Amino acid sequence: MHHLDVRGLTADYAGKPVLKGVSFTVTRGAIVSLIGPSGSGKSTILRTLTGLLRPSGGEIWLDERQLDYRKTADVAYARQRIAIVFQQYNLFQNMTALRNVTVTPEKVRKRDKREVEAEAVALLQKVGLGDKLKAYPDELSGGQQQRVAIARALALKPEILLLDEVTSALDPELVHEVLDTVRLLAAEGMTMITVSHEMGFVRELASNVMFLEAGRVIESGPPQQIFEAAREARTRQFIGKTLYR
Repeated sequence: MHHLDVRGLTADYAGKPVLKGVSFTVTRGAIVSLIGPSGSGKSTILRTLTGLLRPSGGEIWLDERQLDYRKTADVAYARQRIAIVFQQYNLFQNMTALRNVTVTPEKVRKRDKREVEAEAVALLQKVGLGDKLKAYPDELSGGQQQRVAIARALALKPEILLLDEVTSALDPELVHEVLDTVRLLAAEGMTMITVSHEMGFVRELASNVMFLEAGRVIESGPPQQIFEAAREARTRQFIGKTLYR
């Protein structure tokens, strides 16, 4: 049984088709990386999985439940199990790092304040920010803010973590801070779907790599296949231009 099963997914944006029959599966503990040129539909897949964009067709199964994103209950079910971290940190500027992590579990999930705070402290320590609990976002570097955003997503206790270009807004010397955090999560067995232009990182950590273009999956397979023996000429062209840039 696959943890997540996407079958023939289609989605439109502003009246134009963005996803055109995307299918893939994710097993527990796997890391699926979506690569491809800008506008290929990678981020749209993540937004669709979390209900930020309603699919126009196809099926999404989470464990044994088929999700109908027209139903509030199904969107809630998805968001209880899937969390997303965006390219932009989107932290609350008037809240400390600790409060940014605790506010949703406490206010939305209605969990016990002391329990949530203890977990948030542990999460911030995990991502290397144990000394920044009382710092506000404008007192943190971009890499530190993104790690707070990751801790905030983890505070929701997701089964699947979606990472949407989490390093693309960072200065090059800060990228490693966030990638090291993702490496830690991978080592702990977190199921993840990532969108990234960091090809070396994708090659290192991904269980499966999907190359998309124009809303379709052109090719998918283990990193060794995609990066060293891609079957499709378009995949080889993309890898050749991005891996060694």
